[in-house]
Amino acid sequence: MSELVERGAAEIARDVNAKRVSAREIADAALARADAVDERVGAYLRVLYDIARETATRVDERVARGEKLPLAGVPFAVKDNMCLNGTRTTCASRILERWTAPYTATAVQRMLDAGCVPIGKSNLDEFAMGSSCENSALGVTRNPYDLGRVPGGSSGGSAAAVAAREAAIGMGSDTGGSIREPAAFCNLVGLKPTYGRVSRYGLIAFASSLDQIGPLARSVEDAALAYDAMAGHDPMDSTSIASEVEPTATALRNDLRGLRIGIVREFPLDPLGAEMKSAYEQAYRDLEALGASLVEVCLPTAEYGLATYYLIAPAECSANLARFDGVRYGSNVDAGDVGTMYERTRAAGFGPEVKRRILIGTYALSSGYYDAYYVRAQKARTLVARDFAKAFTSCDLIASPATSCPPFALGAKSDPYSMYLMDYYTIPMSLAGVPALSVPCGWAREGGRTLPLGLQLVAPHFAEALLLGAAHAYEGATKHAGTYAPSLVAASGVES
Repeated sequence: MSELVERGAAEIARDVNAKRVSAREIADAALARADAVDERVGAYLRVLYDIARETATRVDERVARGEKLPLAGVPFAVKDNMCLNGTRTTCASRILERWTAPYTATAVQRMLDAGCVPIGKSNLDEFAMGSSCENSALGVTRNPYDLGRVPGGSSGGSAAAVAAREAAIGMGSDTGGSIREPAAFCNLVGLKPTYGRVSRYGLIAFASSLDQIGPLARSVEDAALAYDAMAGHDPMDSTSIASEVEPTATALRNDLRGLRIGIVREFPLDPLGAEMKSAYEQAYRDLEALGASLVEVCLPTAEYGLATYYLIAPAECSANLARFDGVRYGSNVDAGDVGTMYERTRAAGFGPEVKRRILIGTYALSSGYYDAYYVRAQKARTLVARDFAKAFTSCDLIASPATSCPPFALGAKSDPYSMYLMDYYTIPMSLAGVPALSVPCGWAREGGRTLPLGLQLVAPHFAEALLLGAAHAYEGATKHAGTYAPSLVAASGVES
């Protein structure tokens, strides 16, 4: 494997800006890596050979003119629910299989402006609805740490690309845990920013009041650099926050002295099993050893998070996906009349999980049930947000597990309920709109495999600098990310 693909984003940017290596060399190495391993990993739906090389050439030209680019030459994966002008943007769905984006999402454009080079459009659960990346209609993505297991979802393709060294940064979207869970499953750092901190313009909507774009990376520093590049107000997004963004890459710290970290009473570790319980207990001790004081906090409405989310998100999904009717976007199925064409197009174009959520959401919004379900869910959401606000009066950050299990085998969770439970620890933070991340925190043995785990850290609104700074201190002290390499060990082949 070329040593160039092992480099992180910060190192690549330093070297390209210093002209020790060219962006084109980095791009060629990432493309070669994708050629070597992605047939088995399935991180990308499309590799963007020409666009990557053309973009890298332009980066080199900018550097030659004296520009200092924060992410110069950094190869990145773009989740395929984000528009990139002139590329197929499918949401991993048959209904958009042949749709070409006519513009570029703001967050993607900001990464390009910072010097990033797009290597490919990455796989996801269809319309970002899932926790394993198994709901894609267009391909299977496997976990680079064990090719028989899932990479997490819905941003599984971006996570797998970064873990497999096919990119240094992955762009993901997080509605109920879709950045944090794949980060935990693939031994990465994954950040869900404060809702509204990163523009959603050009992100194909799943649940508009919950969706948020964020980075996946192999280190906290790399995640901070990517977040700094993509964050900020965008007049094209009505939910974008018009306030100054505090830089995070320059606010990283090496200890946690003076910080109070809340441990949630309602998130006991015993149900996770002995190995995971031991790993998280050690993670909490590591936080203390770094100077933090641990305090118990209460989130009494957290147990209602799943029920609340699975009314609000499907309701918004039902409204957002009504536009995919075979007339304005994507594929259609010919029929004798418009009504039949709508029915046949949507029946053929949407997969089972998308249809399930549309039906749930349409029912929750229907006459006679709107007040009983959707309105009550919104009231519960308000209580969840109040619980977080109250908890943060007695602590600076909250720590919890990122997932309820290690990466599981492909096909192991075939019923919807067990899959929905995967988001138990991540959904409350999404409902509250607060920033949260997953950082590697240890390993669990299962089926003869050593599998990664993630520690979730949560901060108050707009406190990404504090959040990433604390994660950096924890990462530096524990070094879990470097303990084991993925099973993909050579560019010439794949070991599983």
